[in-house]
Amino acid sequence: MKQIQNIFCVGRNYRLHAEELGNDVPTSPMLFDKPTRSLVEAAGQEIDFPGNRGEIHYEAELVVHIGRAYKPGMTLDEIVDEMALGVDLTLRDVQTVLKKNGHPWLLAKGFKNAAILTPFHPFPGERALAQTDFSMLKNGEQVQRGNIRDVIFDLMTIIQYTTEHFGLDQGDIIYTGTPAGVGPVHDGDHFSLYWGEEKWGEFTARLR
Repeated sequence: MKQIQNIFCVGRNYRLHAEELGNDVPTSPMLFDKPTRSLVEAAGQEIDFPGNRGEIHYEAELVVHIGRAYKPGMTLDEIVDEMALGVDLTLRDVQTVLKKNGHPWLLAKGFKNAAILTPFHPFPGERALAQTDFSMLKNGEQVQRGNIRDVIFDLMTIIQYTTEHFGLDQGDIIYTGTPAGVGPVHDGDHFSLYWGEEKWGEFTARLR
């Protein structure tokens, strides 16, 4: 896996996903981060997750890789050089307690192997991106399907917002949000990630 500098994630960026969890739809990008130590490639292997901290939920997402630092006037195609599919894993019970207490989400979002990533592929361009759906299968059945055209905040808005508040540079990646259909991970579940009809990665969950 290539060297990644920072992992930024966008929460509640698909309206139906926000609604399925009973959350308000945000009026500005809702950002959080994950430590780079949480990254693991979906290469067909078994991946260990904590089995003693409550339910773990999967959230399939389109992930973009920043090839150049944003400067005013640049287009999306000049900034993003590659893309992948990812799974943002969440310790949902832990997150519920953290939210109730007004605490950061790191314990729920930053555990080891909480940021799954397929190999990167060349970025096809903003227009072509919206012509293909991404999806995830769980044990052979499709559980999530999304398209970047359905996001609340588009990629350029996210990039500008992230740059303004945190800075954004070459080697950073952004998980752009998950569509509806999130659910629990069980021991032995097999997941496959697809861009259109092409499988980009897969893994089997092991709860330890």
